[in-house]
Amino acid sequence: MWVKICGITNVEDALCAVNAGADALGFVFYPQSPRYISPENAKCIAEKLPLHVKKIGLFVGVSSAFINLTCQESQMDMAQIHFEVDQSFLDALEVPYREVVRAKNPEDIVQTKGKLRFVDAYVEGFGGEGKRLALSWFTHADNHNIILAGGLTPENIEELKAYGFYGVDVSSGVEKSKGIKDHALVRAFIQKAKA
Repeated sequence: MWVKICGITNVEDALCAVNAGADALGFVFYPQSPRYISPENAKCIAEKLPLHVKKIGLFVGVSSAFINLTCQESQMDMAQIHFEVDQSFLDALEVPYREVVRAKNPEDIVQTKGKLRFVDAYVEGFGGEGKRLALSWFTHADNHNIILAGGLTPENIEELKAYGFYGVDVSSGVEKSKGIKDHALVRAFIQKAKA
């Protein structure tokens, strides 16, 4: 299972996740988030990471030009679009991207069938609050195209195995405080997801 550790704010947490086997790290370029990181600080961390680990910038409510510039400045490999956009917005992006489905009901998940996408529980604050979606919603979804986020922890990751998700994206479930990872939880989460 592909694993992304999101909300990275310091190099120690980044290297812990990489050494534990993370496939991707997430950097939140949304100033209202307690896990916000500046492009300059993200670049300092990105420069210390191995090439095989994807660096993904998370964006909320900004222009495509801002995303292009920030990804270039901070050495991100990809943008995670965490808000509603139209096709012309996506066409203007110069970086690879994945959209986030902020699901309020099971229909939201099925509407985007066929696209590799992040699926997260809808919350006003755009994620990172540990809210989970009901797994029953995924009984008839194309789960091999879904990276599941929201409320994941080392304790519940094994429940997902039967659903065949492409990957998982965790933030608050491996933290000791907002923006600071608990290294034992990071290692346990990745180990169980990959087992």
